[in-house]
Amino acid sequence: MITVLAVHFAVAAVAPFLFRWLGRNAFYVLAAVPAGSFIWLALQHGAVYSDAGSTAAVLPWIPDLGLELAFRMDALAWVMSLLVLGVGALVLVYCARYFKSKDSYLGGFGAQLLAFAGAMFGLVTADDLLLMFIFWELTTVLSYLLIGYARTRLSARRSALQALVVTTAGGLAMLVGLIMLGSVAGTYRISALLAAAPDLVGGPAAEAVAAAVVLILAGAVTKSALVPFHFWLPGAMAAPTPVSAYLHAAAMVKAGIYLVARLAPGFAETTFWLPVVLGLGLATMLVGGYRALRQTDIKLILAYGTVSQLGFLTMVVGLGKPDAALAGLALLLAHGLFKATLFLVVGIIDHQAGTRDVRKLSGVYRSSRALGVVAAIGAASMAGVPPLAGFVAKESVFEAFVHHAETGPWGLAALAGLVLGSILTFAYSARFMWGAFALKPGVEPTPFKAIKPAFLAAPALLSLLTIVYGLWPVPVDAWIQPYAALFDGGDGAGHLALWHGITPALGLTAVTFALGLAMFYGRNAVARAQSLVPAWFDADRSYQLTIGALDDAAVWITGRTQRGSLFFYLAVILTVAFVLPLTALVLADKPLPGGLYFVDPNSPLQLVVGAGIVIGALAAVRANKRFLAVLMVSVTGYGIALMFALQGAPDLALTQMLVETIILVAFVLAMRSLPAELRDRTGGKYRVIRVIIGAAFGLTMVFVAIYAMGSRVATPVSLEFPRLAYEGGGGLNVVNVTLVDIRAWDTFGEISVLALAATGVASLIFVRGRGDQIGPSAEVAEGSVGRRPGRTANTRDNAALAMSRRFAAATRDAWLVAGRTLAPERRSIIFEVVTRLVFHSMIVFSIYLLLAGHNLPGGGFAGGLTAGLALTIRYLAGGRFELREATPVGAGALLGIGLATAAASGVAPLLLGGQVFQTAVIELWLPVFGDIKFVTSTIFDIGVYIVVVGLVLDVLRSLGAEIDEHFENQPESVAESRELPGEPGDGHAGAADRPAGSTTGGNA
Repeated sequence: MITVLAVHFAVAAVAPFLFRWLGRNAFYVLAAVPAGSFIWLALQHGAVYSDAGSTAAVLPWIPDLGLELAFRMDALAWVMSLLVLGVGALVLVYCARYFKSKDSYLGGFGAQLLAFAGAMFGLVTADDLLLMFIFWELTTVLSYLLIGYARTRLSARRSALQALVVTTAGGLAMLVGLIMLGSVAGTYRISALLAAAPDLVGGPAAEAVAAAVVLILAGAVTKSALVPFHFWLPGAMAAPTPVSAYLHAAAMVKAGIYLVARLAPGFAETTFWLPVVLGLGLATMLVGGYRALRQTDIKLILAYGTVSQLGFLTMVVGLGKPDAALAGLALLLAHGLFKATLFLVVGIIDHQAGTRDVRKLSGVYRSSRALGVVAAIGAASMAGVPPLAGFVAKESVFEAFVHHAETGPWGLAALAGLVLGSILTFAYSARFMWGAFALKPGVEPTPFKAIKPAFLAAPALLSLLTIVYGLWPVPVDAWIQPYAALFDGGDGAGHLALWHGITPALGLTAVTFALGLAMFYGRNAVARAQSLVPAWFDADRSYQLTIGALDDAAVWITGRTQRGSLFFYLAVILTVAFVLPLTALVLADKPLPGGLYFVDPNSPLQLVVGAGIVIGALAAVRANKRFLAVLMVSVTGYGIALMFALQGAPDLALTQMLVETIILVAFVLAMRSLPAELRDRTGGKYRVIRVIIGAAFGLTMVFVAIYAMGSRVATPVSLEFPRLAYEGGGGLNVVNVTLVDIRAWDTFGEISVLALAATGVASLIFVRGRGDQIGPSAEVAEGSVGRRPGRTANTRDNAALAMSRRFAAATRDAWLVAGRTLAPERRSIIFEVVTRLVFHSMIVFSIYLLLAGHNLPGGGFAGGLTAGLALTIRYLAGGRFELREATPVGAGALLGIGLATAAASGVAPLLLGGQVFQTAVIELWLPVFGDIKFVTSTIFDIGVYIVVVGLVLDVLRSLGAEIDEHFENQPESVAESRELPGEPGDGHAGAADRPAGSTTGGNA
């Protein structure tokens, strides 16, 4: 089972490449995956239907949390898999002729459809509640993408979003129910839950179990489009017809039916089960059938018919009786066959005739009798006409509800509603055939192109299976009987047969046919009667009104909170951040812990450092220049680093210092685009408010920290970290081992956020690409970058400019690779020499920090920051072309390589039989080097190193190189206006514009 899943998702991943090579014929390659899985499934019949009753596959995932990839194939899962894989393969074959070779996005569409088949297979075979939920939500996301395939059409986007919102809302309620049920039962294993169901339903936690089951049913109700959430399914007909045939006939909407069928053997006796299942099921069957008779689009006739049939199926599989269970699964298979057939037929009609409107279609049967016969078989099976699959299944359903009617008036009402719904089903089945194929008086025959056999093959095969099933239901009966036996009284489930004799069920079928035919022949009178019925309630309109009200509320709230005022935002955030903790402290009414001191007696220098931090903070607040403000903020950061060092935390001190330096560089580069002065500062009464909020927040956080440390009652977990770091992680540096081993998941999430942040910065600066397209410096004319023409207004400046150019033109070896590209007035020979001397040393030191970090201060983060600083110096000395020569690999590529390296270090142990991110310690002896101890988490640290270097490079190329180029392309008059007053043309920038030198960083 795990292999089947892996193959589906692996082929889906490479599907776009297959479509580039094979065009639409790649659908045949994709179809081979579910087809091969179908053959594998058939070979599992003996194991599934043996005395054991199922096969299982369990792969440990996170044993400490009890999480496993648990799959189980029993009779229900096997039958559902037949439908999912079989119909999936045929739909993919159909797609190869439905789409044109020139259609866009076929690669993504094929990948999503194949991945959906894999997700559905995972859903029906999952034996863990949380694992099943993962696949459940995966089908939701994939259905959203598939429904919205025609992304340029508003209706497709709207329908896709509507389906996503409705099914996700139900999924969230379902998740709460699953967690409640698993918590009460003490296990999330589905098979164990069903085994313990009698004790749970009748035990002391019966009310909690009943509530959990209702929440789970909410997910099934939304997924299977039951009233009042039925409106999303007809809207989803905006999807291509193959999507409708698969998702809305044989797969996605069946997920809710499967969930009801899976839980029914154990939880059908809970308090609210039958009212929800029978009530909503019957209402859906009647509403769907009624609405189907009003449609003029043959695809919408089938859509509302599907809604009706889903309500029908929910009633039957949820009744909780063995005969109903047998009938329910029989109807589920029959419905998958005939409804997929009819949807595929509609696709052919739309493809060949160009319309689906019953008012325009006429004489299609004369143009394609084969298509008409295939459609007639599907429609007749939907109506329950013998000797087809639909008749066999519906007879069993009537038989089960005849027995249920003996339980009382509610049972009789359910039977009457079922018959009425079946009458509507017969009527809209006949309306579909008439609308699609009949020759209508007064309507011109519809032009209809000839159908190629390959296009008709899939629906023809499905219709053939419908006939075989009806004439020989014995195999289907054998497949379902083990599931029916799970219910109390399972021996009385009966059997599927084409002929049961003269029975009440047969009489109800005769009534259904007679009244259904009457409704069809009296369709004009029925239409007039329907037109007189007022639309008391429209679910789709109610949804739109609800979403509109939410949008209006969002606009109202946004208009009053997102006011464009940084002061307002910070005031709200900080006020909430100190009011809530302060309220909790006051209500707790606990005394301050003892042993407090304000200055560590063992480190009196902390007082000096603290004073420096306070002075830096006050200076930052009072600064009237942006650069000065940022510099003072950095003073506080460096002070914190020194505080860490005094407290004996060299790793934290080193990292804080490096981070502060990188942030300072990023700020300085970004500020070149901002005015030097800090204007429009908030003053007056707002200044007092700011002081109060700032002081209150700071004092509150201090006391929260004191109370938190004094409230500890358990032994800190950190006390065990040194032992865990050495014994489990193979290292002496507790901080680094914690990052790359003990809490590797956290670190992986953090570097993912770093990559996203870098991408966000790049997207704000670059319009196209990522700034990786800087050409080689050899193609740039010498001294052309940042060159400034001489001026006649100041002869002293012109003399200085001429002298710098003579020195720059001296014949000697270049200190930097691309230094010659800078204009002479932008260069600093001292800076270039220093850069040449320190760059390689810093790179080597960064690698040392990376490799030594497992046992000594350092690690991938510190090493990456050091390498980033080396690149920063190279950029400041030589400009953007020097940066390009230093790092020919793009920032995006580095980020991707780093993430891939870290991910591979986590997946590799899993493939070798271990756990995700499990560390191995390898000890060996090498000549010259001697004894070597290598810890595999170092590979993860290498990924961190590469990601950090990519992040710094992205910042330099976006806030540095891109802005440099922007300045250089400005008109000379604009460039002059950016210089400091009183220093025209001296090659130096203003304090805010070019604080580190020139626009290219070339003048130190």
